[in-house]
Amino acid sequence: MSQAWKLRTADDHFVGSFHCMASPCEILIDGTDESLARKLVAEACVEAFRIEQKYSRYRDDNIIGLINNANGKPIAIDMETYQLLQFADTCFKISDGLFDITSGVLRKCWKFDGSDSLPNKSEVDTLKKLIGWHLISLQEQSITMPAGFEIDLGGIGKEYAVDNVANLCKKLAPNTSVLVNFGGDIQVTRPRSDSAYWQVGIESPDKENTSGTPRSQSILRIANGGLATSGDANRYLLKNGVRYSHILNPKTGFPIKGGPRSITVAADYCTQSGLLATLALLQGANAEDFLKQQEVKYWCYW
Repeated sequence: MSQAWKLRTADDHFVGSFHCMASPCEILIDGTDESLARKLVAEACVEAFRIEQKYSRYRDDNIIGLINNANGKPIAIDMETYQLLQFADTCFKISDGLFDITSGVLRKCWKFDGSDSLPNKSEVDTLKKLIGWHLISLQEQSITMPAGFEIDLGGIGKEYAVDNVANLCKKLAPNTSVLVNFGGDIQVTRPRSDSAYWQVGIESPDKENTSGTPRSQSILRIANGGLATSGDANRYLLKNGVRYSHILNPKTGFPIKGGPRSITVAADYCTQSGLLATLALLQGANAEDFLKQQEVKYWCYW
């Protein structure tokens, strides 16, 4: 797994780039100190790959692989993993079970590749028997799951990495503004020295855009905090004129209906932004009502 990164100059800042977690990753560093920029990008790259290697569900040689192949036996976990799973537990509880990291098994029958291939109900019902975070026993030093169950941290892992990298940059360069952007999930450490903010583009998932031409963008100004987007611009199914979002309801095993195409949320931290954006989508047609209750800034596209 390559950890190569690049650095380029862009007017009054540096841009470091690499590819991790199946996403383009960028580190924007305010100022003209190239040696500092190189140090920050190098450290950010190492931390991002550490988290990917530790928590990717695509590997059998990490803690997720051990947990998912435990066949009902308890697996020892470290404090970082416990705290991440505790966060997933909180997400499960505040969403009334709609945010469930055991629901990733539904990927075995749902292939969101833009085609019209839908699974039949019997396939979905079979997999639903392997979903239910409430059936998991989580202790500070171990986790035990029923045989056949799996966990997938894809819904929180990238945002967790963004916040970790941002915190690392803040410790290494407390007086320098750094923007961490992993595939559109963003965290800014502090206001910039001159302009005070960074400019970030949000893609609008235009329904008419089926030709591959660039989608329209909204430009946001962000001086500090997190920003995350959740939606089905690139992952969906389309059959008989009906679009099926990749946001699945773990209780039914089928996509949420009537929800927005895309939601972007601004909050103090990227993990918080990502959670609120996903929870809003899980509300379907009530997404905006949910966001208004949270009293956060958001951008919603239907």
